[in-house]
Amino acid sequence: MPLLSAAYAIPNVAARPVIVMLFAVMLAGCSGPQSALAPAGEGAERLASLFWVMAVGAAVIWAVVVGAAVYASRVRPGPHSERAASALLLGGGVVFSTAVLTGLLIYGLMLMTELRAPGDGGLKIAVAGEQWWWRVRYLPPGRSQPIESANEVRLPLGQRVELELTSPDVIHSFWIPPLGGKVDMIPGRVTRLVLEPTRTGVFRGQCAEFCGTSHALMAFSVVVLEPPAFEDWLAEAAATATAPGSPAAARGQALFLQVGCGGCHAVRGTAADGQIGPDLTHVASRATLGAGTLANTFEALVRWIAHTETVKPDVRMPAFGALPEAHIEAIARYLEQLE
Repeated sequence: MPLLSAAYAIPNVAARPVIVMLFAVMLAGCSGPQSALAPAGEGAERLASLFWVMAVGAAVIWAVVVGAAVYASRVRPGPHSERAASALLLGGGVVFSTAVLTGLLIYGLMLMTELRAPGDGGLKIAVAGEQWWWRVRYLPPGRSQPIESANEVRLPLGQRVELELTSPDVIHSFWIPPLGGKVDMIPGRVTRLVLEPTRTGVFRGQCAEFCGTSHALMAFSVVVLEPPAFEDWLAEAAATATAPGSPAAARGQALFLQVGCGGCHAVRGTAADGQIGPDLTHVASRATLGAGTLANTFEALVRWIAHTETVKPDVRMPAFGALPEAHIEAIARYLEQLE
């Protein structure tokens, strides 16, 4: 690896282990659910290839420039003829660098045709970035009404899916590093991103454009499923909410409507039809709460309802900490069974 070679080229022998350890830590970040260098989609594979080609090109230019400097200062120190110096500067500094950079530019532009190719006319997903969460609407072929969800995107393996991206408030940026490149979400415009997953799994997406106080708390999960499993999930996501299965959940549903939660949130199949906040019809099936802020557990639901502002600064959902603890727990019991 060029990085390790550079580390061992450092004259200070005592510093070498520290530098090598730092490089090892950096390389350890090249994998994981949010790594662009561990691709799980066609677009991400193209971008990873572009990165490595660019890295090799940069390393070649670096080697030539440093090699020339070492040659002039260590191998042949002293005066050099003007003709030789001019040839070195023009050949290495202008001709060689221009040729390499032009080749890299052409290679990058050639990838744009594949990366910008439209979807296959099948499933479309409309995603709106809001402060600070994600509104997700699935638009299957032949269905007049979208299937709404939030803070989670599910994709079928091996199928090209076109995402329509927008924002009602400020500029956000939609990015799932293992699956594709980042695309800005601009108020008043619709941008598009096509994803084609190549392996199943759960991946992490993130807003990549600073959008306000809780920008860092604006993540989302991406679940890639086998096509039959995805179709089963889509059918379940289109269904109305599960009826309360216990007296505590029934009490929670009544309180949910009574204290005004239904004015902002929708729960299909009930009187709750709010459009301001996330759709909660199947909230229990999601891995996290608050756009990746908390794990989706009963305790986290209680904390989120009672101390929303503390958990996520400047969030638009008001905290309900003034409610009796028993009421908050009853609402949480209702929400945790909405699968």
